[in-house]
This record gives sequence, structure tokens and C-alpha cells, in this order.
Amino acid sequence: MISFSVMALVFGVVFLAELPDKTALAGLVLGTRYRASYVFAGVAAAFAVHVALAVAAGSVLTLLPQQLLHALTGVLFLGGAAVLLLKKGEDEGEVRRPEDQSFWKVSGAGFMLILVAEFGDLTQIMTANLAARYDDPLSVGLGAVLALWAVAGLGIVGGRALMKRVPLELITKVAAMLMLGLGVWSLWEAVTG
Repeated sequence: MISFSVMALVFGVVFLAELPDKTALAGLVLGTRYRASYVFAGVAAAFAVHVALAVAAGSVLTLLPQQLLHALTGVLFLGGAAVLLLKKGEDEGEVRRPEDQSFWKVSGAGFMLILVAEFGDLTQIMTANLAARYDDPLSVGLGAVLALWAVAGLGIVGGRALMKRVPLELITKVAAMLMLGLGVWSLWEAVTG
């Protein structure tokens, strides 16, 4: 059974945390060079792999005693909030253009870029953390993958327009405050549980 409240919470947290990340910028760069649907197919597949790994890791964490799990997730959320608040602008480097513009070359380039760039990323760790916290792998996985796909789609199709209207710094601060709140709540449950 899918919990829409868990899915919505995960979607919101992951979406806000991923917006200021390199993914939106990488999607924007790839989307301006290649057919958007080809780029999205590769990026979406890479994110599905990342979310599956994160949910599996988070599900293993649920085997820990409840108070220890709450304390661990609380510390990880607070660490994530600190990373977002202290993070400076990132240099994205040049994306190499595939010689061939076929579906497999373009989607493969998008897949490999995201697979490598996002491995162990804050949102992957956050997804594992949320999977451990809610012990609902399906709802967490769906919320996370839909959020990552939404950010990728925005980056590929409309990244420039969004970044002109909403300051990146504001998005980062909102995501950090959400993570801070989840961290404090998790630690509270560890202490009072």
C-alpha cells in the first residue's frame, strides 16, 4: 500500500534539495545540446538506479533498534542541512558532446553523467535516510524518483526560466530548513522514545 503523505513529504524534501544541485544544471546543458526526450530517458534511468540503491540501504537501516535509528537519521538530516547551508556554487565542468546523436548515445551520455555525478550525493543519502525513517520503501522510492525526475525535467526543459524567477539561494535555504526540521524531530523521537 502506498502512503501518499509519505510520498508527498519525500517528494517535497528531495525536490527542494535537488533543485540547487548539479543535476538541474547538467540537465540544462544536455537539454540545450540534444533532443530532450533522449536526455530525459537516460537521466531518468540513472535516477531510478540511485533511488533503488538508496531505498535498499535505508531498508537495511530499519533493522537497527528504533531509538538508535532515530538518532542516526536525525544526525544525518542535520548534516544534510549543514551541507546545504554551507555549500558554495559548484563548477560544473564541460559536458562532452557525443559524436552520434542517436537515442542510445545521447541517453547513454545522460545516464552515465548522472550515475557518476550523483553517486553518494546528498539526495541519495537523504532518500536512504527517509526510507529508514518511514520504513515504507515503496512510498519513499516513488516520492524520491518522481522528485528527481521532476527536477531533471525542469532542468532539461525549463531550467533557465526557473532560475530567473526563483533565486537558487532561496531554494537551498528552504530545503535546508526542511532537513533541519526533520533532523530535530528525529532526534526528539530518539530522546523521548
